[in-house]
Formats: sequence, structure tokens, C-alpha cells
Amino acid sequence: MGKLILVRHGKSVWNIENIFTGWTDIELAPQGIEEAKTAGNLIRDEHINIDICFSSYLKRAIKTASIILEIADLTHIDFIKSWKLNERNYGAWQGQNKDKVRAEIGEELFWNVRRGFSDAAPPLAIDDKRCPRFDTKYKLLNSSDLPLTESLEDTKQRAVQYYFEAIVPELVKGKTVLVSAHGNSIRALMTEILNIPATEISKVEVQTGVLNIYDFDSTMTLKDNYRLKQKRELVM
Repeated sequence: MGKLILVRHGKSVWNIENIFTGWTDIELAPQGIEEAKTAGNLIRDEHINIDICFSSYLKRAIKTASIILEIADLTHIDFIKSWKLNERNYGAWQGQNKDKVRAEIGEELFWNVRRGFSDAAPPLAIDDKRCPRFDTKYKLLNSSDLPLTESLEDTKQRAVQYYFEAIVPELVKGKTVLVSAHGNSIRALMTEILNIPATEISKVEVQTGVLNIYDFDSTMTLKDNYRLKQKRELVM
């Protein structure tokens, strides 16, 4: 039986400062490092034997996974990174304080973009240095694949595509898979796994550092799902 563990990276510096992060490659905050350590201790203490790990290209997700695997003594396993697990690209909002953006554009538009499905923030200008094409991490990708902004719908399309391409084949083999990613890429995967409609997606919350666990049978039918928050406490 395959087991999928989804974890949102620990709090980053910009999470603490209430800034839209998106594809900006921001460090974990000290609190985020502690969240990752707690998750690693849970994996170790619950004797969960992870077989393979996936993360985005962004270091807050990579470092969260690395800390978890170090604490759980699982650093030997395969660790695969994909840009398709990146956070949603927030376009021109990246680097801006969320409260400031909300005050400028109004509550309705702000929440339509922030928690809606199809609305996106204003795109980055093509010559904006925040564009992914100026980041060497993405130099081997086609420029057409690199977004200037994204809705949650856009994020779901790439994240779910990668889920079926790379992650599901490992689950079908009965492996335990850790995915360290971001609030919106994990929300996208959760809505697919739990069959949550777009009209309900605003209610899906993903806490930093919390282990969201999904157990599947050999046909990829979901048999159980729960959150592992502290030792031997399973929260439905």
C-alpha cells in the first residue's frame, strides 16, 4: 500500500513578514527550521520509512525536506526536485506586503486572487528581473513554460501533471513518498486527491510543517487520510 506525505515547508522569512513570496527563493525563518525538525522527529518516532522524496526547486522546500530526512536518518534515499512543485507565481505581487496590496486593490479582488481558483495577480513585465527566465535554476526550461503570474488553476495544472507523471508511479509500487512543497502547490494536490471542487477550494488550509498523510491501496484508491501533528496524535 502506497503512503503519500505532503508537507508545506516551514515558515520562511517572508511568511513571518507577511510578504507575497511566490517563486522568490527565500530562506527558512528560525521558526521554520524548528517546524521541519519537529516533522523529522515525528517521522522518526512513528517509524515511518520514507522511500523517496520530492520537492520544488525552491530552497525553503528543499531545506525543509533535507532537515526532515536528516532528523529521521533517511538522507540516503533518492531526492528529486521539480519546478512543477514550485509555489504559485504571484507575478507583480511578489515581494509586496499582503496588507498593503489588499488596501490598494480592495478586499474583494484581493481574496478572489488569494483564495479563488481562476484569478491571478498582475503579471510581471517581461524585463522584470523577478522573471524566472533570469534565474539560472530554470535555464534548461523553455521560456514558454515559465509563468509571469499564475492562478491556482494554473498551479494545479502543472502540479497535478507532475503528480501523475512522477509521484503516482512510486505510490503504485507501494512506496512511502515525501513531498515537500508549498501552500498552493499542496492545495492543488489535495484538491485532486480528495476530489474537492473549485468552489470549495478557498476552505482548504495548509499549515507549515504539518505532515498530511494519505494511504492508498494498490489501485490508488484512497483508504485513509490524516494529519500527524505531534507524537501519536492523529488529527482527522
